[in-house]
Amino acid sequence: MAQPAFEEIVEDFEFLEDWEDRYRYVIDRGRAMEPLDDALKVPATKVDGCASQVWLHPKTDGGTFRFDGDSDAMIVRGLIAVLRTLYNDTPVGQVGQVDAPGELARLGLNDHLSAQRSNGLRAMIERIRAVASEAA
Repeated sequence: MAQPAFEEIVEDFEFLEDWEDRYRYVIDRGRAMEPLDDALKVPATKVDGCASQVWLHPKTDGGTFRFDGDSDAMIVRGLIAVLRTLYNDTPVGQVGQVDAPGELARLGLNDHLSAQRSNGLRAMIERIRAVASEAA
């Protein structure tokens, strides 16, 4: 059910055996992402439950879900970029069916993120699902 762009990440992770390289890869994906406009960094878009500052700005267009996001932590910004490849361009009604924890487990992230980062990632996924269900 994962988007083709996410499958590319899975393939890249399989190629990169060292976790330092994988972290660098995730951070580079975050660096390549357009920054979220400061006007969108407001309490309504802020994700609670994250150790760092995180903002997610969802939008739907013609029944398709997309979101932009940003963080003040580079690794979290990279995780947002990974989540975008998993969720962006998904029909709004199918966002809740995306098994984000299962898909992210394919990357081995569950075993290599701190407890705080894992909780933050879970909070971002919950926010994405909640916003999409409201839009559906």
